[in-house]
Amino acid sequence: MTEKRLNKFKEVIAKRQKHLTIVLENLHDAHNVSAILRTSESVGIDKVYLIYNAEEKFPRISKVSSASAKKWVEIVRHTSVKECFDDLKKQKYKIYSTHMEEDKKNASLYDLDLTKKVALVFGNEHRGVSEEAKQLSDSNFLIPMAGLVQSLNVSVSVAACVYEAMRQRLDAGMYNKSAYTKKELKDKLTQYLNR
Repeated sequence: MTEKRLNKFKEVIAKRQKHLTIVLENLHDAHNVSAILRTSESVGIDKVYLIYNAEEKFPRISKVSSASAKKWVEIVRHTSVKECFDDLKKQKYKIYSTHMEEDKKNASLYDLDLTKKVALVFGNEHRGVSEEAKQLSDSNFLIPMAGLVQSLNVSVSVAACVYEAMRQRLDAGMYNKSAYTKKELKDKLTQYLNR
């Protein structure tokens, strides 16, 4: 390995966002999942949770369609919403799900503090997030839209949200100082070098 490549790994790992993650519930299109993995990796998310408990099965994600993002993003699989959310809550994550229902209790994406320990939940391409996910989330939010179209492709929704998180985290200096310990960074570098 060249020194330039090693330094690139170190630079990327130092910017990984330990306390920002995505949860995908019953997405049926593997291309959407792949696009989401690419987008997540591009903003420094290194762990994505997948819940499959309906008719969908865990998608087969090829290295080609994910542009090798799955090589750098850890995928955590769950077969129930409760199991996944219990796991996240045990780690002290705030869980925010997005769905399209107009409700005064729903926050705007831009009202969320995405500099905290946050998990953003996105649902099935047709049904959205399940009622269980809505109920078990700490809060629900909407992506502001000003046009006539009332929905976005799920991979676009994720991109809008994680880039807002990145903007907030850049403003807060969170890409300049890692939340990982020195040992965790060293272990992560070893993992990357062995992939």
